[in-house]
Amino acid sequence: MKANVYDEGRASHVPERNGKPTPTRVPSKAGSAKWLIAALFLLSTIALAAGAYRLSELAGGAKITPTNARFFASPWPVVLHIVGAFVFALLGAFQFSTRFRRRRPGWHRMAGRLVVVVGLMVGLSGLWMNQFYPHPAGDGELLYIFRLLFGSAMVVSIVLGFGAIRRGQVTRHRAWMLRAYAIGLGAGTQALTLMVGEMIGGKPNELNRALLMGVAWVINLAVAEWAIRKRSAPPAHPTSAVVSTLQ
Repeated sequence: MKANVYDEGRASHVPERNGKPTPTRVPSKAGSAKWLIAALFLLSTIALAAGAYRLSELAGGAKITPTNARFFASPWPVVLHIVGAFVFALLGAFQFSTRFRRRRPGWHRMAGRLVVVVGLMVGLSGLWMNQFYPHPAGDGELLYIFRLLFGSAMVVSIVLGFGAIRRGQVTRHRAWMLRAYAIGLGAGTQALTLMVGEMIGGKPNELNRALLMGVAWVINLAVAEWAIRKRSAPPAHPTSAVVSTLQ
């Protein structure tokens, strides 16, 4: 008696060639990773374009207005914030490509250290501006609280993520860095929520503007938590093995 035992896995039919089962190809994830990076780049572009415009104002000596006067009075915090955001958003996107991490682990570690540094620079400079820059018209107390809350959460997430990888806790490291990255991309999502809010209800007042910006951070974090739980979920149990007995 001779028995052939094989696991069907996800397929209900295993193709055979010359009476023997042939291996089923597993679709490559390279395409999905490219789409993810492209989507992150696109979302980052919205906020980075505004940052580039702000830098051009400061470098070109633009006319001082009530909107930008605080940046001319103390330019270094906003310059560090924008430059750090460029590096954090663009370099950080590649950190989520599993294929890229496996093919270039040395680059991943080096880039990761830089992402940690610029991420802290973005978070801390944002908190400094929120605390010490004069608040322009339309930025009320609720938006101040949101910026303080999410800015602090970004800094804490980066610190926890860095501490986790130092202890060899890769899964925790990825989770905390993903949360930090989601908060860091909040400005891109805020441009979308503000645009949609204005299309629906007209120009938002102080309260609605704060709520729309807060919702953007919540959306990003919700997507990040979904991705974290999807990645950490145990794989589905394979179907029972098929046993064929040949007399």
